[in-house]
Amino acid sequence: MAVGRPFRVLLASGVSVFVLAGCGAVADAEGAPVERRTFAFDGDALTVDADDSDLVITPADVDGVLVERQVDGWVVMGSGPEASWKLVDGRLTLRVDCDAMAASCSAVHRIQVPRGVAVTVAVRDGDVAAEGFSTPLTVRSGDGDVAVRKASGALDLGSQDGDVSVEDSVRSPSVAVRSDDGDVRIALAAAPRDVDVATKDGDVDVAVPKAEYEATGASDDGDVRVDVPLRGGSGHVVKLRSDDGDVTVRTVN
Repeated sequence: MAVGRPFRVLLASGVSVFVLAGCGAVADAEGAPVERRTFAFDGDALTVDADDSDLVITPADVDGVLVERQVDGWVVMGSGPEASWKLVDGRLTLRVDCDAMAASCSAVHRIQVPRGVAVTVAVRDGDVAAEGFSTPLTVRSGDGDVAVRKASGALDLGSQDGDVSVEDSVRSPSVAVRSDDGDVRIALAAAPRDVDVATKDGDVDVAVPKAEYEATGASDDGDVRVDVPLRGGSGHVVKLRSDDGDVTVRTVN
């Protein structure tokens, strides 16, 4: 379906029903046409404000902020999907609206930001994947997974309903994670200054390089395993907690 061209399925009065071919199928943005736009930007901090879309975010050698989007979907008795985007005062706003009695809408935005820019992401419904950041990265997802790879800047991550993973050559000195309902997996390639993880309902697994740590783990309903060399007052602090789930901190070498 072409992006930005809404269509309607109308239920006529009486017994006549008009049904769009394909209605009922799950929308798949990955197969939709790609739209590209570059937004002028010369700041050192960018906020990405998105709704109902998966996000893929990377630093790159670009002038401005490059965004690619794919949108697909169908609606019954309503309108959509209607996509919009804008960048004003350091805030990139991405919207995909489906307003209908029944709908299946899907979107993905791939965002490239200039190197050296600190990024804050807030998405209400969608997964977030970020890779390659050496600057601070903050992510909040209302309903979706958060995955960070190959980062070396400070990380502040959270999801109300989704897993959080920090893996693949991550050397961030500071990692903070909050999750209401989801597992947290962290594997670090360099001994961190501090790791602070709390989840209400989910397992926590943290793997760190061999070093002496001031490490604590706690769970109201789950097993706790602290399997790293311990030393009070260490410059490497790991603090983990789960209300309902297993908690593990271990060495990777």
